[in-house]
Amino acid sequence: MVSLLIPAYNEEQSIIDTIENAKLLFKNLKIKDFEIIVINDGSTDKTKEYAVKTGAKIITHPQNLGYGFSLKNGIKNSKFQTIIITDADQTYPLDEVPKLYTEYKKGFDMVVGKRIGYKESILKTILRKILKFVVEFAAGRSIPDINSGLRIFKKDTIKEYLPHLCETFSFTTSATLAYMMNGKFVSYVPINYGKRKGKSKVNLMRDSFKTIFYIMQTVTYYNPLKIFMLFSLVCVLFSLIGFLGSIFFNLNSGFLLGIGGLLVALITISIGLLADLVKQILSK
Repeated sequence: MVSLLIPAYNEEQSIIDTIENAKLLFKNLKIKDFEIIVINDGSTDKTKEYAVKTGAKIITHPQNLGYGFSLKNGIKNSKFQTIIITDADQTYPLDEVPKLYTEYKKGFDMVVGKRIGYKESILKTILRKILKFVVEFAAGRSIPDINSGLRIFKKDTIKEYLPHLCETFSFTTSATLAYMMNGKFVSYVPINYGKRKGKSKVNLMRDSFKTIFYIMQTVTYYNPLKIFMLFSLVCVLFSLIGFLGSIFFNLNSGFLLGIGGLLVALITISIGLLADLVKQILSK
């Protein structure tokens, strides 16, 4: 018994093919009890009209409220425990799902498709590597793909994290962090990644900053000491640069920067320890 969630915003070019491919997937897996839920997130084109023709269950938002908000609504309205999420633009081939499903049946809490053949711009690659470093530092685990949109998980497990998950494109990243920072089992399975149909809705700079913000917010909620440790290490780095500048270039300002950086690092880690103590008290 499986619920497949497809958030869609102006995806008239691909929504019918995505749904029909989903039906074929369940037929090949011999899963008779399933539902396909399209969350039409305020589309202004014919996405809803085309989706209705397929017989899929449609949830319509009168306004565009975001990818994460759509998935949250889909999860709350799903009937079955096993949930698969994918995109409507056909970048994630649904014939890759059986590999994820096989892995999921081994007892993992979440199985994620690790994209291969995924090409992006130099700027996007740099930003993604920065985000990957921060997320892996926070989670304390290797994360092969921080925001893949093809994954399987259980409804009851994710429900407790929903209030703290991002309501925009960072939903998958914050979900990964929530699972890993709460000791859940997460596995990654390599999948092919195709060229999207239609226009991308992602604004690189805006959504990257939003992602960083939500990562910080998520880490602060689940393990505040981690984020304060990161800030403290940055302060120590600036302190080291200051001391090196003072030694090699005889800069008094460098020495002051070094001392200041160490003091700020000490204050930052102290606040982190206090925040961690408060978190432990509130968790009891």
